[in-house]
Amino acid sequence: QVQLVESGGGLVQPGGSLRLSCAVSGMFLSLYTMGWHRQAPGNQRELVASFTSGGGTHYADSVKGRFTISRDNTKSTVYLQMNGLKPEDTAVYYCKAAHIATQRDYWGQGTQVTVSS
Repeated sequence: QVQLVESGGGLVQPGGSLRLSCAVSGMFLSLYTMGWHRQAPGNQRELVASFTSGGGTHYADSVKGRFTISRDNTKSTVYLQMNGLKPEDTAVYYCKAAHIATQRDYWGQGTQVTVSS
């Protein structure tokens, strides 16, 4: 059974940093395209960062230069390092896995990030 479990969210002041983790089980991480999405109240869920099929990375314009996605296949974990956080980064952050062949999606339960002074 595929499971994705996010952690690392919390309350942080503007300009601060957080590192989110997405621990996956029940699948081989290398067979999936991984990404982070977020959803703020009243807004649609949006892509924040992801790995591309070619092995590169993609970032939303709003987080370029501040967020970094990384993965450790040996630990079956994907990370999102978030620096220079702004109040508009406040949202529930979700980890998503998409099988590279079938494109079947799996989502985690989300972790809340709140940026406020």
